[in-house]
Amino acid sequence: MKRNFLTNFLSFILGLVIVASFFIFKTSLQAQETQPTLPALQIHPLPTTLEKWQNTNEQGDYFSSLVSLPIGALIWTQFPINVYLERPIDSDTTTASYQQFQKWVNAVQTAIQEWNIYLPLEEVSQKEIANIIIKRDFPPLSSTINPDGKLEIPRARTAQTRYDLEITQNQPATLIHRMTISISPRLSELSILSAARHEMGHALGIWGHSPVETDALYFSQVRNTPTISVRDINTLQKIYQQPTRLGWTIPNS
Repeated sequence: MKRNFLTNFLSFILGLVIVASFFIFKTSLQAQETQPTLPALQIHPLPTTLEKWQNTNEQGDYFSSLVSLPIGALIWTQFPINVYLERPIDSDTTTASYQQFQKWVNAVQTAIQEWNIYLPLEEVSQKEIANIIIKRDFPPLSSTINPDGKLEIPRARTAQTRYDLEITQNQPATLIHRMTISISPRLSELSILSAARHEMGHALGIWGHSPVETDALYFSQVRNTPTISVRDINTLQKIYQQPTRLGWTIPNS
């Protein structure tokens, strides 16, 4: 979908660092002649897959640890969710670079398949129609000024997720979002899988971290790579029951 006109948008960058994950908040403002009125916060019907989910073990969730956003919950309302995954462009499949790239692809695809159980995902070959774009790339570093006025360069990150807001071109105009995930190529296959699993959780709406190390969205890397937990899905289910401005039409559009 293309932007119909310039609109205010927020970009949040959520990265997985070498030792711990942390947030970088970035706000971008684009000038435009008229400012659109955003949709009111409203609740969408719960996706069928999450509606069927039952927390039989009553293990709780970490919803209270998540970040509250002005646009409400970062949820998807149209399914399946289209995912674009970068692939090798080298036609020679025998090269070391191709094989390394393919190992990265395989690990990321495994994470996508794991989350597909809980929300419908479909891999697409066209980036333009993707809701989630996954790039084999080094996450950019953003320096900051500390309270003492000194420049601080953050530690290298291995993965990050950001979102952008858009207004659809079709009528009536609708507020939507797109997620972009960057995962470093310099990781072991297990680390790629762990990073992809974690970042996909963010891309599906879990905008924050768990304080429990057995959850896939735990805030730091751990020795024993956690799989998607009951608490992760309990949290995801609760997120999709929250009000959002996403997926609703722009007033008077």
